[in-house]
Amino acid sequence: MASSDERRFEVLRAIVADYVSNQEPVGSKAIVDRHNLGVSSATVRNDMAALEEEGYITQPHTSAGRIPTDKGYRLFVDRLADIKPLSQAERRAIINFLDGALDLDDVLRRSVRLLAQLTRQVAVVQYPTMSTATLRHLEVVPLTPARLMLVVITDAGRVDQRTIDLGDVVTDESVARIRDVLNSKLSGRPLTDAAARVAELPDQAPGDLRDALVRVCTVLVEHLVDHPEERLVLGGTANLTRNVADFPGSLRQVLEALEEQVVVLKLLAAARNPGTVTVRIGEENEDAQMRSTSVVSIGYGRDDMLLGGMGVVGPTRMDYPSTIAAVRAVANYVGQILAGS
Repeated sequence: MASSDERRFEVLRAIVADYVSNQEPVGSKAIVDRHNLGVSSATVRNDMAALEEEGYITQPHTSAGRIPTDKGYRLFVDRLADIKPLSQAERRAIINFLDGALDLDDVLRRSVRLLAQLTRQVAVVQYPTMSTATLRHLEVVPLTPARLMLVVITDAGRVDQRTIDLGDVVTDESVARIRDVLNSKLSGRPLTDAAARVAELPDQAPGDLRDALVRVCTVLVEHLVDHPEERLVLGGTANLTRNVADFPGSLRQVLEALEEQVVVLKLLAAARNPGTVTVRIGEENEDAQMRSTSVVSIGYGRDDMLLGGMGVVGPTRMDYPSTIAAVRAVANYVGQILAGS
């Protein structure tokens, strides 16, 4: 960039910093007083006029200062050369908080609570997606002589349960044999591969187990193939109400949209690779109800395997550097915890 363009970006950066901090339109005098740009108020005014003409800032009221537009925030985010790393104390706090988790559910609940506290925004975490998972173990538990509980455990620590009515009485020995058949054929298989193998199991089973296995496999196929109910954990929704002015006339729409799971899943859809942060600002959000918000999302997982997405939703007037750092750090630790699970 030419030096004048660089200086204008510094003016934009100053406007973003002050507006995010104070929620007040920023004038040229304030920029000169608070930021050591080494130029006069007149030069800053000229730069602000150029930025306004190019659509990076706007004037909300006559004779007021300027505030960033979505386009201005986008340029600011795209030129974030360095994300301020979390302090050692913050990192230790994250590790200690997440390390105390008992199981996958607890890990994700703690992650949401932590993200909401660190960013003061709405936090959302997606359960590990079934489509990328591998079956670790299948447990079969007799509830009554004619009813079983099937427990599906994946390599990501996800545990799902299904109740199966057999229509006939089976012995504990038969339950143990069913468990052995399922695990010998399916454990260690990707879920996408396991679904195809399940359908073959009843034909390969001993005659006395066939009827029970047909019922078990029917439920298991439905579980492996048909799982549109990707689960989410949401927290910190009350944070949006701290600054209602950030959502002029649209806070209710945002809250309603967050209640719709499909909308939230779309917000996380851009998170394709573990460790890669995606920022969608205002009008860049596909859902019309979310266009007064910014969404900072990331994939979490192990190595190159994506397990799920997480992120935060807040107003476009957001502390992007700190938010990106927090989202990245929590995702990194969740990936490490699940890798060791």
